[in-house]
Amino acid sequence: MDWALISATALFMVSMTFSPGPNNLLCAAHGSQHGIRNTLSLMIGMFFGFTVLALIIGIGAVFIEQNANILQILVYAGALYIAYLSYKIAFSSSVSTDESTQLLGFSTGLFLQLVNGKAWIYFIVLMTTFATQFAPGYGVKILFVLINSTLGFTALCTWAFAGTLLRKLFNTPGQVHTLNLLLGLSLFSVAIWIAFFQ
Repeated sequence: MDWALISATALFMVSMTFSPGPNNLLCAAHGSQHGIRNTLSLMIGMFFGFTVLALIIGIGAVFIEQNANILQILVYAGALYIAYLSYKIAFSSSVSTDESTQLLGFSTGLFLQLVNGKAWIYFIVLMTTFATQFAPGYGVKILFVLINSTLGFTALCTWAFAGTLLRKLFNTPGQVHTLNLLLGLSLFSVAIWIAFFQ
């Protein structure tokens, strides 16, 4: 057992799944506006999306590495989509559970993974740099997908729950406006990072 490799892989997976990114920040923002129950559909869409994405990248990592221009197009498309979601959050009128506030659901969570630059980079590094050092073939990659899906969903729940706590702290119209603006700007900064600095 190479404990140094296991430790490095575990640190990489935990830090990437729990760090601020499009999925986590969107769950926090949505959780603050709608509560954790109404965010569950969005989180399930994200879960299925990043699980399928991880499997596809695990199987096709060599092809993706040889066609970097495809990845670059996805990165820019993802940055634009994330910027759009950040605008919707930043200028949302209130933290409310009523029907006038738009709920994001399964399809949004699923689609976001197709254009989530952070997820693409993360899975490519995970499958090509880490998984190949453990063993050849697909067995280790499938194990990595299962571990990542568990960590990823735990991270989504943690961020959504943190959003519901923010909702309790920010309950006047002025505070709500400030919270929405801060969450929207945070998500927009992720879009900028994905487009220009990753």
